[in-house]
Amino acid sequence: MKKVKILTIIIPVFNEKNTIKQIIDKVIKVKINKVKKQIIIVDDCSTDGTRDILKKIIKNKKNITVIFKEKNEGKGSAIKTAIPYIKGEVSVIQDADLEYDPQDLPKLLKPIIEEKADVTYGSRFLGTHRAFLFWNYIANKILNFITNLLFNTILTDMETCYKMFRTEVISKINLKSKGFDFEPEITAKILKNKYKIYEVPINYYGRSYEEGKKIRTKDGFIAFFKIIWYRFFD
Repeated sequence: MKKVKILTIIIPVFNEKNTIKQIIDKVIKVKINKVKKQIIIVDDCSTDGTRDILKKIIKNKKNITVIFKEKNEGKGSAIKTAIPYIKGEVSVIQDADLEYDPQDLPKLLKPIIEEKADVTYGSRFLGTHRAFLFWNYIANKILNFITNLLFNTILTDMETCYKMFRTEVISKINLKSKGFDFEPEITAKILKNKYKIYEVPINYYGRSYEEGKKIRTKDGFIAFFKIIWYRFFD
């Protein structure tokens, strides 16, 4: 069994004033046996009042680091900004929009503690979920198929936002993506470097575009080309 003293939870945030308090509370409340939590929040230059909420929160909460970026660059850039601040032996990415449930964090951590995996993915397709938007579902299936074909694997959800790593894994990978193309890049580089990925089922409550979902059709096309690029050219 691998000893894990600290789990670092990275929360990239952009314009999530309606959910940021809730997700922080949920992360704080989740119990992970004998493991402390370090929370790193990276605000990607929010303009909707999220920053003001975060400034109030950090006055009253311990073990929370908030980084305020001065330029909006995207999710990948926010994650790269957080990496130098990581203290935990294991790190996970937690979106701030309530689509992913922190109660699933212990399930993600278990395969790493048991040394079955270097990385765990929370699969939306293996667990309980709200009905997907049809075209998002199709795009995910196509991206999974291309990924599995190119890397000879059987992932069910390479685009999941719930990715947990042994910290040395994510620290060693030279990440270049600034936006949502972080997802295909990190998956491609994990597979190219022969790190062990373990998938676990998670609960998923997908938002509609009216509810604030930010990933659009164009992001699917970008991910398609990026997974090919990182397989053959980077």
